Amino acid sequence: MISWRKSSRSGNAGGSNCVEVGCRTNAGIAVRDTKHRTGAVFTLTPDSWSGFVRDLKSGGFDVA
Repeated sequence: MISWRKSSRSGNAGGSNCVEVGCRTNAGIAVRDTKHRTGAVFTLTPDSWSGFVRDLKSGGFDVA
């Protein structure tokens, strides 16, 4: 079973406009859409996840 976490920056209005990140599984880091918790889940290798977080923090994506 995966233990899911949602960002504290998800907002207070239900917090449904975000993704949730699951703890490491044997396959890697799990990610899902909060609005569709029973839907698709994709996984990233630990190295890919680290790269994604590094790029996100450095402004590599246009997010607001």
